[in-house]
Amino acid sequence: MATLTLDSLEKSFGRTKVIHGVSIDIRDGEFIVIVGPSGCGKSTLLRMVAGLEGVTAGEVRIDGARVNEKEPMDRNIAMVFQNYALYPHMSVFDNMAYGLKIARMPRADIRARVEEAARMLQLEQYLTRKPRELSGGQRERVAMGRAIVRRPSVFLFDEPLSNLDAKLRVQMRLEIKQLQRDLGVTSLYVTHDQVEAMTLADRMIVMNDGRADQIGAPLDVYADPQTAFVAGFIGSPPTNFLPPALLGRNAPDGARLGIRPENLVFGTEGGRLQGRVLNAEPLGAESLIHLMVGDEMVTVRQEGAQRVPGQGEELWLDWDAAHEMQFGPDGRRLHG
Repeated sequence: MATLTLDSLEKSFGRTKVIHGVSIDIRDGEFIVIVGPSGCGKSTLLRMVAGLEGVTAGEVRIDGARVNEKEPMDRNIAMVFQNYALYPHMSVFDNMAYGLKIARMPRADIRARVEEAARMLQLEQYLTRKPRELSGGQRERVAMGRAIVRRPSVFLFDEPLSNLDAKLRVQMRLEIKQLQRDLGVTSLYVTHDQVEAMTLADRMIVMNDGRADQIGAPLDVYADPQTAFVAGFIGSPPTNFLPPALLGRNAPDGARLGIRPENLVFGTEGGRLQGRVLNAEPLGAESLIHLMVGDEMVTVRQEGAQRVPGQGEELWLDWDAAHEMQFGPDGRRLHG
């Protein structure tokens, strides 16, 4: 177990800067999720912590000690990759034990560690099987077991669930969270899936074009996004953005008003805005209604088994002003 500090980390490839001064102090045992769209720099940031990418500027510190110049094997970290990186010719036992054998650990200690991890991961009956004889979820557990047996200071996860189907992803993220709590190991987890980020993280880093747009607890980030990017990326369906002029308000060019779909209601005639229904998605516990308001598409989320309006229906929209989010032309949140 350890603390992990990223201090003004930068990464450049030639003249192209891809990571722009990311800083965070991660507490011992904390689960941090790095989330963002493809190409935002989240995997590059993780690889810098792992030592698989060099650091252009700034420091990575584990338990206060700078590790920039250390090789990955000397950082006492363990990484779970997207493709699991299992050896196909080896049994589950040998895959989990491989790193310990390379480190010349005594055989009895290796067996004890592997069997302990197998019990935790419910893999005891699969130890003699090869990876091809396992399901996707079981291969994921083997990859996690290989990391656990090393007893690292820090776990690093690089989109480990992206190859699984939706139902198994839900199951595995619950298992990962419970396992991390049981082990108490400081963890850094990369995903493009905001649902994974919201459900797994103690805190999350929302990456945007190589920058940490916002760092915070999931519900705090959701409730109080500090940029239009964060407001649009965190939350499903995403935040609606409207030009203030649509409401007759004066604002600088490029300013936007953000309103989450769940905060919009269908009002009476003479409400704030009128729109025409494009289509509706009745999903059972909720419905999503998509409307055109002027030249803007707006989504309303309504809970429960309410009447779903039909295509072409004209409806008035209203909302509580307390739920409005104002963003300046630079995308930053405006307060007050």
